[in-house]
Amino acid sequence: MRIIADTHCHTVASGHAYSTAMEMITAAKEKNLYAIALTDHGKNLPVSYGKYFFKNLRSIPEVLKGVRVLKGIELNIIDHLGNTDDDPSDTAKLEWRIASIHHTSYEGEMGIEAFTNTWTQIANNPIINVIGHCEIDDFKFDYEKVIPLFGKNGKLVEINNNSINVRTSSMKNLYEVAKVCKKHKVRVIINSDAHFCTQVGSCENSIKILKEIDFPESLIVNTNEERFKSYLKERGILC
Repeated sequence: MRIIADTHCHTVASGHAYSTAMEMITAAKEKNLYAIALTDHGKNLPVSYGKYFFKNLRSIPEVLKGVRVLKGIELNIIDHLGNTDDDPSDTAKLEWRIASIHHTSYEGEMGIEAFTNTWTQIANNPIINVIGHCEIDDFKFDYEKVIPLFGKNGKLVEINNNSINVRTSSMKNLYEVAKVCKKHKVRVIINSDAHFCTQVGSCENSIKILKEIDFPESLIVNTNEERFKSYLKERGILC
């Protein structure tokens, strides 16, 4: 099993990543990926770029070095009402949107009930493609209640390879999220969350977890080019 698209990648524009867009795209080419999504952080994360950066992503070709380049953003969820730091006038033409919670940009209520409401609102947000690293222990929610709603509304639950390296306290939750997705036949996507070009397409740990729980590959959107293209078409995104 291997991924054919890496749809959570950060460039120097995120402020805490270390490769340019061209270096990330070149790495995707070297890994023989069909697609890469450039998903730098939204404005509420410290040192992230503002609206002109995301508006001008149109400067990057749709296909470069033979790689489909999806222009995207990792939106920060800022409160328990599911609001994000999205400015529709700035991001309306972006193709790929991840929603995730970070300690540095969240100012809402805490607790399972609050985060269950947070993710329920995100599940009902039509612009979101991917539920980003939702396994974080501090932000735990009712998986059985919300994950089926992700599936119903066409959201892809991310199995984030970087979480395995930097969010070790949340590993038990990552397994639980994957198992609930399997139970309810909710589609997932495996991403590197790369912050340097050598990490692009490197998702061995995420793949290992899914294999351990015998997760159906038919529910993994980005391990098959036709399956991935089908999802793009479903969302009205050019293949």
